[in-house]
Amino acid sequence: MTATRLSKRAVVRLTPLDPAENVADFLQGLVTSDVTGDLPVWTALLTAQGKALFDFLVWPSGEDALLIDCEADVADALIKRLSLYRLRRKIELARDETLGVYWQPEPGDGGAADPRLAALGQRWIAPVSDTDEPADDAWRAHRLRLGVPEGRAELGDAETLWLEANAVELNGVSFTKGCYIGQENTARMNWRQKVNRRLIVVPLDSSDEKRRRAAYPDLGLAVDHLRVDAIDPALAPDWMDLSPAGED
Repeated sequence: MTATRLSKRAVVRLTPLDPAENVADFLQGLVTSDVTGDLPVWTALLTAQGKALFDFLVWPSGEDALLIDCEADVADALIKRLSLYRLRRKIELARDETLGVYWQPEPGDGGAADPRLAALGQRWIAPVSDTDEPADDAWRAHRLRLGVPEGRAELGDAETLWLEANAVELNGVSFTKGCYIGQENTARMNWRQKVNRRLIVVPLDSSDEKRRRAAYPDLGLAVDHLRVDAIDPALAPDWMDLSPAGED
């Protein structure tokens, strides 16, 4: 594989410091996806109201540890937030500066398909190298052209309900795993079909400035937070479900 590193991503390692500790069980009670099954998964840590604080991918690691693939700019804040829930549990949470996140748009050997959408390509975690080629701009363009928002710049900081971030279609939530922070409101929205707004990638010249979350003039694209009934179906990606939603 070509060494195409996502240099704006960081790796956080969760390590049990006692054989009796189970890192997956710890994370399972906090995040939206099932982290006790097949990994990687895309998931989020929410507010009690079900709004996204951090979105990230969870990967397996040796010795019963887990790895979090997250935005580098918010990695320390994520560690701090997770540490609030650690209490007396003997679990270490720390950035692993020796590892990086890598990506390529086409299938290959050694990587894993992005759990959100196969068309996003493959990614993997590996030791960093001085010869790594940065792929951040190529990844951003590829992701946005497929209509997939991610990260704090696009999801906001406790501004977007998780299902409004297309978590159902992009495999970012489990409705069978049991409780997690924000689960009650997230489950209620799903069962009542009350997802009234969505994050959607649109041409910049079609963007609503009042509803815009992020703009990318170099790509001619923007991410807007729109009511479902205001979204032009012609601009929605094939994977997005624009079924009628309930009223506010």
